[in-house]
Amino acid sequence: MSVYSIQPITLGALRTYPLASRKSKVGVGEFAKVPAAHGSLPKFLDALPRILAGNDLRGVAAAIHEAKRRRKAILWGLGGHVVKVGLGPVINDLMRRGFVSGIAMNGAALVHDFEIALSGGTSEDVDAGLKTGDFGMATETGLFLNQIAVSASFHAIGYGEATGKFLAGRKLRPENAKASILLQAFKRKIPVTVHLAIGTDIPHMHPMADGAALGLSTHHDFRLFCALVAGMDGGGAYLNWGSAVMLPEIFLKAVAVARNQKISLAHIATANFDFIQHYRPSQNVVKRPVAPLNSKGTTSSRGWAITGHHELLMPLLAGALAAGWPKKPGRPK
Repeated sequence: MSVYSIQPITLGALRTYPLASRKSKVGVGEFAKVPAAHGSLPKFLDALPRILAGNDLRGVAAAIHEAKRRRKAILWGLGGHVVKVGLGPVINDLMRRGFVSGIAMNGAALVHDFEIALSGGTSEDVDAGLKTGDFGMATETGLFLNQIAVSASFHAIGYGEATGKFLAGRKLRPENAKASILLQAFKRKIPVTVHLAIGTDIPHMHPMADGAALGLSTHHDFRLFCALVAGMDGGGAYLNWGSAVMLPEIFLKAVAVARNQKISLAHIATANFDFIQHYRPSQNVVKRPVAPLNSKGTTSSRGWAITGHHELLMPLLAGALAAGWPKKPGRPK
């Protein structure tokens, strides 16, 4: 006999209803189809479940196609990991196909792409270098990137443009040149903006580091990025890849600048792609910029969060865009 004064509730009087009368969130019509052994990429993508991330991928791809049709800005924010896992050629092909209007990089992405262009390799062993005091001390990386910042500030251009110009003026190995986002974007006159927090990147440790030049060149790029974001109004898209803090904050401030200038940034699409979903991209990319602008709480803007490895997700999305997938127009909800 229990010592408690309260007794378990009896369930005999509970109401039930027929299963068929219930509205279910998931039905077999939305389930995955078994991919054909030798099927095409569009057929593989069509076979994905029309549930959760499967529908999110459809929504992002459809929004990018819509932005391209409307000739609105399609902006890509890239963290360092995206570059060092070898996705430069994928971004460069997307540029060629007209799916990139501008690229925002943090300082790590700048370093990795610059080293790839210069030497064909990047990403040092931090643990080993930190023990010996050699971490971040590659001569060319520190010397040239600081010289470029000084040149950018002198010529009143941004850090991204100045780096692309520097690389275009050097004799690089063809395979390195083809892999560099900075160089290929410069050749196509697609703006690349570089956004620094001074002290976070290895060139800032170099004896030539000039805080004034770094600040001036990256501030130029912030103002340029604000202009690019303003071009999203009425159907553009911003895709944040692998930056959990810097670029989501930069994007939010650029949205604030645009709306302060009476550019509503209505009907935009945003997405965050990363290993895990962090606070800042969730708020500053996926939610706040696409929140309703009117008192009725309605909006045609959408934000998505897709979780996974960049080296898998970006080629998948790029392949979908190249194939014109999904065929059905509109943004799935």
